[in-house]
This record gives sequence, structure tokens and C-alpha cells, in this order.
Amino acid sequence: MKKIRMLFLIAGVFLLSNENTLLYADERQIQEEVIYHILIDRYNNGDHSMDSNVDVNDPYAYHGGDFQGIITKLDDLQELGITTLSLSPIMANADKGYHGYWIEDFYQLEEQFGTMEDFQLLVKEAHKRGMKVVIEFVTQFIAPTNPIVQDTEKADWVKEQELSGPEWINNTVQLNLQNEEVQQYLMDVADFWMAETEIDGFNIHAVDQMPVSFLQKLTEHIKSIHSNFYLIGDILETNENSQKILDSTGIQVIENTALNQTMRETFSKEDKEVSAIYNVWEESGNQLPILYMDDMYSKRFTQEFSENGRNSLTAWKLALTYMYTTPGVPMIFQGSEIPMYGEDAVAAQNLVQFNSGDSDLQEFFHKISSLRSQFRALQYGDFELVDTSNAMSVFRRSYEGDTLYIAINNSSTSQDITLSGIEPGMQLRGYLEDNLVRADDNGDYRIGLPRESVEVFHLQPDKGLNWGFISFIFGTLLLFIVGVIYLSRKQKKREAEE
Repeated sequence: MKKIRMLFLIAGVFLLSNENTLLYADERQIQEEVIYHILIDRYNNGDHSMDSNVDVNDPYAYHGGDFQGIITKLDDLQELGITTLSLSPIMANADKGYHGYWIEDFYQLEEQFGTMEDFQLLVKEAHKRGMKVVIEFVTQFIAPTNPIVQDTEKADWVKEQELSGPEWINNTVQLNLQNEEVQQYLMDVADFWMAETEIDGFNIHAVDQMPVSFLQKLTEHIKSIHSNFYLIGDILETNENSQKILDSTGIQVIENTALNQTMRETFSKEDKEVSAIYNVWEESGNQLPILYMDDMYSKRFTQEFSENGRNSLTAWKLALTYMYTTPGVPMIFQGSEIPMYGEDAVAAQNLVQFNSGDSDLQEFFHKISSLRSQFRALQYGDFELVDTSNAMSVFRRSYEGDTLYIAINNSSTSQDITLSGIEPGMQLRGYLEDNLVRADDNGDYRIGLPRESVEVFHLQPDKGLNWGFISFIFGTLLLFIVGVIYLSRKQKKREAEE
């Protein structure tokens, strides 16, 4: 019975959350998105006619991912609840620039990924499914073979490389973003891609390394052309200037590396206090961060928690519930939904292993994303830590009179937390595990969770037993019994006549 009710519940939430999605995708705000980040060359090979430079045994060569490979997976991504695709740089790169950071031509597509027609088809097909498309915009790094470097009249366009990592940085030349000609050139590049394609935003690479004054100028220019254009901030090294960037520029959301590290440390081991994540969020000042567990530079989260003996479905349920229900925008790095393993950056960048997916995990992706899109309090609501018991925490989110409680138990034992101060005549309805909590004799609500489990409760009026549902089930059962009796008697009568 419980499973049947959950099926109806999931279907209802999915239908409500997807109503008018295709018509009004452009009206969504960035807080409403679930982003899927794709390293194009390492995602999916959909067109083998471009494989002449592919060598999957060389971690620094092209592995064959392309625009067509993404197109063939759009339906699967939609089923996971993905609403925005964030693509690695698509501009023409030097040899083996699979990552996109060795730019040779800002105005040409990387031919290894496909043609402009292929890319425009990808954007079109994504839009048909209500998905937005954001591309990573590299503003500071070019390949030594870029014509800018060879042009003696542009000697002041470049400067000495100031960074030593990541590894790809060693084959780059750094642009001088203080130079006004360089600034205008990059704004012209932004204009070109906005005009020639139907993309919905830029993920601006390494905003922590950019002069804030130019970032402000660039983002204001972009917003003057398209006010709803998404602008995401990528962090290369440090979050030191994140708040200044958010306050002074058009960047809407930005990575929070400290929060990511705390989330990984917390959910990779049992009995780590979930409240530690809240504390980092509260202290960071970045109240609307990109929430992610994996990226292209680190050991996979699945690898990390599996080394601690933790179950994949358990760990990801805990992490995803926090990511999808707290302030910020969830970003899933390709392959996390499988989930993929990888002991280092090289392994983390392997082609996605689509043939080894965990159906239970993918079902949870769908369930938690549907829940997030259904309740605006999970996207816009106030956020408060209500109480903590050992490694279990309960958070509250409220928006326009609607309140939800998020319970996450990261403990190795069952835990409970009692809530008080809730108005009489209410109940807490669970949407992930179909739990129901009513007030006790003192008017308090006791939320109990088994070890390593989660639940999201909606505060709603207590209407007692669901007599409508009970009547429906009883009526269906009664009709079934009457039908069986009727057919049985009819069969006996037929046999007697013979």
C-alpha cells in the first residue's frame, strides 16, 4: 500500500512540477535550476566520423565526446530532473585541448565536437525539453599558438603567467584584462556567441582571477543585451573575493569551494555532524552558492565515501537531499548519477560509463528534483537550522506562508528531534519516505529517522484519516469481490446447464 501511494505521489509531483515547463522555461530564475555540468569531450561519443584524433588510452588526448553525444542523452537528463546544461568551453582549441582552455580562435567552434549546425541543434533540442544551455566562457587564457600571441602589435594584450596550476595552465598565455582593447575584444566575443546561438548564459571561467572592475563591465554589457541571461561564476583557486563579486557585478551565483569541501567531508563518513555544513554556509556570506559534490579536478565523491565503506545509494541520498533543499543551485558533474568512481582528476574525467547505472539512485534523482521544483520554499525560502541531535539535523525553509522541514540523519544509529512552537491542528507530511508526524499530547512533533536516512516534511493542516483514499481503495476491493462472486456463480450455472 505504501509503495502504491508513493507512486501516485511521485506522479502527481512530477506532473505539477512540469506543467508549462516548455512554454515558460525562459521565465525561470536561476534559483529554480538544476544544472548538469558536461566536460564535452569526456561525456558521450555520438558521431564516430570525427574520431581520427581520438585516443581513449591517452588521458590527455581527445576521447570522442561531441554535441551529438549530448543530444542522444537529453531525454535521460530530463528524466533526472536536469533543467540547465553547463558545457565546457566550445571554442577552437590547440591540439589535445580537450578541456577547452587552450583557445586558438574565440570565434570558431572546436571541430572535434561538431559543427555550428550541430551545436545549434543541441540548443534547439534542449529548449524543446525545457532545458537551458550555458557555455563556459574563458576570458583569461589562450594557447601559445593563438594569433594574438604572434601579433607584435598586441604585445601588451598578454602578460606573464601568474598561475602554476591546474596542469593545463602550463600550456597557456594569460591575457591582460587591464588592457581596454582586450576588454573590448572579449565583450565582442560575448556578443558574437549570444547573437549566433540561442544559448541562455555564460559560466564565466576563473572569476576569482579577474579584475572585479572588468567583470562588472563585462556582466553589465551582457545584461544590457539580454536581461535574463544567466551569469555563473567559476572559481579556479579561491573564494576570497566571492562576496565582492556577487555584490559588485552581474554574477548571480558562484561556486563555494569551502562549502563543497565540508559537504564532501560530512557525507563521505557516517557520524559527521550535518550542522557543520550549515555553519560554513552561514559564515561564508555567499548565501546562494553553486552546490556540488564532484568536479573535473578532484577524486570522485563516490570513490571517497566507498573507501570509507559507505553504500552509494545511502551517501548520495544524504548529499542530494542537502543539495536540493538548501539555499543555492545544485550542479551535478557528469557521471555522478551513475555513480562513477575515480581516484584522481584523470580518472574523474573518464568517459561517462552509461552501461553501469544504478536505477535506484537515478530514481532518487528524479524524486528529489521533482520535490524541489514543486515547492518554491526549497528554492526561495528562508533557511534556518532548527535543531541537531548528534549527526542528525533538522532545517526549516519558509516562503509565502509555506513551510518545509528537512531532516537529515548522518548518524550510524537512529535519532529523533522534537519540534515545538508549531500552530495547533497541523501535521508533517513526508514526501521522500511517506512518513507522517502528528502532534503529541503536548503539541510537539517528534521526528524520528533510522540511521543514514532523510525525509522532507511539508507542514499542512491535519485532516485526520484520508477517508477519500480509503473509500476509493475499499470501493475498488468491493467491486473486485463482487465481480469474482458474479463470475463464479455464472460459471457454476453454465456448468449445471451442460
